[in-house]
Amino acid sequence: GMPRYSPDGRWIAFLMQTVPAYVSDRVRLALVERATGAVRVLTEAFDYWVNDLQWTSDSRRIVFTADWQGRVPLFAVDLQGRVTERPLVELGTVDAFDLTPGAEWAAVARRGIGSPSEVFRVKLGGEAKRLSFENEAIEKEVDIRPAESIEVAGADGHPVQVWIVKPHGFDPAKRYPLVLNVHGGPQSQWSDSFRGDWQVYPGAGYVEAFPNPHGSTGFGQAYTAAISRDYSGKVMQDLDAVADALARLPYVDADRMGAMGWSWGGYAMMWLEGHNTRFRCLASMMGLYDLEAFYGATEELWYPAWDLGGAPWESPLYERDSPSEFVKEFKTPCLVITGEKDFRIPYTQSLAFFTALQNMGVPSRLVVYEKAGHWPSWYEMALYYNAHLEWFHEHLGGEAAPWSSEEMVRNGVPFEVEE
Repeated sequence: GMPRYSPDGRWIAFLMQTVPAYVSDRVRLALVERATGAVRVLTEAFDYWVNDLQWTSDSRRIVFTADWQGRVPLFAVDLQGRVTERPLVELGTVDAFDLTPGAEWAAVARRGIGSPSEVFRVKLGGEAKRLSFENEAIEKEVDIRPAESIEVAGADGHPVQVWIVKPHGFDPAKRYPLVLNVHGGPQSQWSDSFRGDWQVYPGAGYVEAFPNPHGSTGFGQAYTAAISRDYSGKVMQDLDAVADALARLPYVDADRMGAMGWSWGGYAMMWLEGHNTRFRCLASMMGLYDLEAFYGATEELWYPAWDLGGAPWESPLYERDSPSEFVKEFKTPCLVITGEKDFRIPYTQSLAFFTALQNMGVPSRLVVYEKAGHWPSWYEMALYYNAHLEWFHEHLGGEAAPWSSEEMVRNGVPFEVEE
């Protein structure tokens, strides 16, 4: 993918994977020589996923972005495959970039956990200067929360990186409720990037933690690959170790801890429902509940075929790792959110999960978006956050939600911009 001609016309750089049918194989940067057709990989020794790329004007180097330790910085590689040891530009998450003809500096669109998207002028390997101020008024008005990064010893002693965002008006002498937020994918990462999750819940008085457990990108391909065919193993040990570490923080109220997750993270909540009672409440969005039924309904069939070891009649993992097999252990109050237009993880997965919760007498609430797919729209996300704030307020004691979710569903909450 993403072929790019060199300025001198001799080469085409492109992205490639090497393992057929494995969508989460490491993404490499490769080169084809136009005169001979010879192909070679430039980043074989670089153990991270390459995302975007651009040639320098002299056709001697390629600058690229990569998932890297909870960030998306810029690196460079020459035609001999020598990659810069450290990032050329490390500014949280670089979403897009463009090089000057001499490649002395770049214009980048970047964002950070506590910094909305803006354009910066960056000297490669040097200082950065902000050029745009589109969000300056909001930054002055709102206490946009930064984050800190910690490491926790996870499965097999491997360090698990965790982003922590503290609430508005944080007082280290107080103890706050906490929400553990598990990312989807599962082969992705919580990166240092501005998004609603980082700000909404701390804005309502919660400490929020974002772990990058086994299966995450940005920490080497072996770490990413470890989750395939092991959904209930190392990653769950990681989450348990992270929860233990968070509960010991002096500003966290260990008796008021909740957890949430979307997509594969929703699956993690469904699994915790049958295996862990440490959280006072859970919230599962667009999650995988009955793995055998999921296999027969998803539009991304290659995904379970690889991650679960084949078809259901070929692999015991569909039964071993399916939350639907552990309904009798369901006890924790759970919010369930799904969309009827979701073809990645059909909404019937969440309906079945909610039905099981109801049958077991577990306090639970269901929100179904009539028109949403796997990625809801902005208005649906407003409802998404509001429903979470209601749920966490009820079970963890943070601030109340600004609106009634029932009224939002009925379009009874007008969103107006104050002058």
